[in-house]
Amino acid sequence: MKLLMLGTGPFAVPTLRALVAAGYEVPVVVSRPFKGRRGTPRPPMHEAAEELGLELWTPESVNLPESVERLKSLAVDLLVVCDYGEILKPAALATTRLGGVNLHGSLLPKYRGAAPVQWAVLSGDAVTGNTVIQMTAGLDAGPCLAQQRVEIDPDETAGELEERLAKLGAEGVLEVVAKLDAGTAEPVEQEHTAASKAPRLAKEHGLIDWSLGAQEIKNRVRAYSPWPRAYSFWQMEGRQPLRVAIDKVQVVAIGEPGASATGGESQAPSGVGDDPAHAGMVIESGGKLLVRTGDGLLEILQVQPAGKRSMAASEFLRGYAGGRFASE
Repeated sequence: MKLLMLGTGPFAVPTLRALVAAGYEVPVVVSRPFKGRRGTPRPPMHEAAEELGLELWTPESVNLPESVERLKSLAVDLLVVCDYGEILKPAALATTRLGGVNLHGSLLPKYRGAAPVQWAVLSGDAVTGNTVIQMTAGLDAGPCLAQQRVEIDPDETAGELEERLAKLGAEGVLEVVAKLDAGTAEPVEQEHTAASKAPRLAKEHGLIDWSLGAQEIKNRVRAYSPWPRAYSFWQMEGRQPLRVAIDKVQVVAIGEPGASATGGESQAPSGVGDDPAHAGMVIESGGKLLVRTGDGLLEILQVQPAGKRSMAASEFLRGYAGGRFASE
């Protein structure tokens, strides 16, 4: 069976490797053009194609008439799409005998869009998964060919979860391709009325709003790792605000400040409940960096001040004591 792989980001790499290892003929890897500055890493699929000795094709758009003509000339049986970065139009999908399949990192119809893994973590979901769909003109709206469910660890970042899903998803794609080749695939229509969106995140999404609850902020820190990365501004009297990336946190208390933590996390220090501080106010307790939120206390564990290396919060406090985080 002759396949064409379309992908750009890291989520697609395990699938490409699995298809090649399984013996499928992959004459060309299609990827988005590299437009980064000199010295910045190339897209992961560019690196993977080179490592595997495969031809790399990077059209400005796979939907251009000349691109569609090249797809036809390749005479492949199936398009396998994952983390590509462009929606394929009907003309492109019609260039192969079996159309196209797409590996998507959510349990569709939930989280259709460019950032399904991040939105699952952002929403505090306990379960997510992968879906392999038969591609149609709609965004992530085609019939389901296979689904895989996984539990999300409460401390897992989007980057860690995405890596797990990518490896698992490669297995799902292999199963679907085999069934399509054998004519035994059984597409199941999605419940379109239950669809939700997962739009691409922007850099500014990383700014923490301390008026949110502690658990919601923790979810954001996890969801924004490794990108766009959660951050805030550390304010000290008489000094310019310092941008601080916040990489790891834990919930200390939910509800009334000073109450016992939920989910087995650490306990709030005594006397915290009497503090009238507003969101963003820092409470230093035994070298710990505790921050009041709109609902509960959050302990900051790992930070990186602008221009400095990443460090534990206790080390940060030794150099920047007496400040607070901006509340918005």
